[in-house]
Amino acid sequence: MIAKLKGLVDAVGEDWAVIDVGGVGYLVFCSAKTLARLPRAGEAAQLFIETHVREDHIHLFGFSLPAERDWFRLLLTVQGVGNKVALAMLSALGPEDLSRAISAGDKAMLSRAQGVGPKLAARLITELKDKVAQIALTPFTAGQAAAAGAPIEAGPLEDAISALVNLGYRRIEAHAAVLRAAEALGEGAAANALIRNGLKELGKEMAR
Repeated sequence: MIAKLKGLVDAVGEDWAVIDVGGVGYLVFCSAKTLARLPRAGEAAQLFIETHVREDHIHLFGFSLPAERDWFRLLLTVQGVGNKVALAMLSALGPEDLSRAISAGDKAMLSRAQGVGPKLAARLITELKDKVAQIALTPFTAGQAAAAGAPIEAGPLEDAISALVNLGYRRIEAHAAVLRAAEALGEGAAANALIRNGLKELGKEMAR
């Protein structure tokens, strides 16, 4: 089973790359983000590999980051997600974006990927919301990291998020702002306080 390839970039296509390892060219299917990170032909590259063995073929799927490979494996556990859809999702959204979208319940963000409609987006959120914390991510704040593994339940946090969404903010933005507000205010903060501080957090983001 191939887990990693280190060699020279031989050729790159729309959704694939050929990596020359000691004179042997390995065809590897990749997301658009992974392909964009590859160096020019003839230069050294490394890919983390997921190997799929079937009766009639062996397919290699390559990722520039271990977290991308982990997400690929996790996405394939959801009914209706095959190799092409999983790669499309990783082409549209990075690991951190996927984690935030699923923990925030943001179907619109997930639907950016080709082949992902509202029903599949809802299924992804339902089936993966408790598994997000398994994936290695780039650093969040402490509150965001905790929330990635513990989706928001009914209560002041969800009330504050819903209020900000009703004011016209995207759910992913509202979710992140309320989490930052909750971290600053401490446990037990009321919805009104979370809304006020969430708006301040959104204002800071817009000012950057």
